[in-house]
Amino acid sequence: MFPEDKIIEIFSMCDDFSKVFDKTVEQNAMTSGEMTKKRKYHRDGMMSDSEIMTILILFHDSGYRCLKHFYLHHVCRHMCHLFPKVVSYNRFVELERRAVVKLAVLVKHVLMGKCTGISFIDSTPLRVCKNQRILQHRTFKGIARRGHCSVGWFYGFKLHIICNEMGEIVNFMFTPGNVDDREPLKVQRFTEELYGKLIGDRGYISKDLFCKLFIDGIQLITKLKNKMKNSLMTVSDKVLLRKRAIIESVNDELKNMAQIEHSRHRSFHNFVNNLMGGIAAYCFFPKKPMLQLDRELDNQLTLF
Repeated sequence: MFPEDKIIEIFSMCDDFSKVFDKTVEQNAMTSGEMTKKRKYHRDGMMSDSEIMTILILFHDSGYRCLKHFYLHHVCRHMCHLFPKVVSYNRFVELERRAVVKLAVLVKHVLMGKCTGISFIDSTPLRVCKNQRILQHRTFKGIARRGHCSVGWFYGFKLHIICNEMGEIVNFMFTPGNVDDREPLKVQRFTEELYGKLIGDRGYISKDLFCKLFIDGIQLITKLKNKMKNSLMTVSDKVLLRKRAIIESVNDELKNMAQIEHSRHRSFHNFVNNLMGGIAAYCFFPKKPMLQLDRELDNQLTLF
């Protein structure tokens, strides 16, 4: 669990972002005479969006496996001095939906790390139920899909992550489980902040994808299959391939420490909040898996 000064820092960041977000939405919202005259049927909640986002982030670093137990037995009992206007758990779950968009934008545009020229990419499955219960599952019916990974078949989603050598998440995307690992790299917004070397596993081998990324200043480095020619891979590239385990460590911390994967979701909003809260909590971790690399000038991708 974060110390109290870190909790205050997290809340301050969420509160400052929430104020800027609300002001921006208000300035760009469509206002008309009919819309301004509509009666307001729902009162504002006692807890602010900043408090809700802070609690969701703290939960994923608390060690609790259930949000209800964390909220009732920890927040309501031991953190009343930090959250004086706590509501019932059922009301808190209702208020979660109000903060889902803010939390997603906060994670995507504020907490992400910067590309350093060396990036690692990988995907990890997010199972929403056991395989024996696929036909009985209703929460994500029509959204989740069956997919296949290195450990077998699963039902749910895929989380595609790009991180740098310091363990910071540079970008991420989640897709249905049947989407190919190479598809997110074809989306320009997923790779627009990247440059330099991008290291992945054999699942990213594609000649067309390599050429597309190379034109954008990104060199895709993957392990080679049998009978493939080694045209651009240098000794340093081979060393980076051996260091690709860093992103496996990031995935492991997201799943086992930040708890982004479980089968107790009751709505899609709950799933997104859980995923965003886990990624946000990881971004605040004081220690992340990282590599000690000595950089040298490499003009391999320099345009003359």
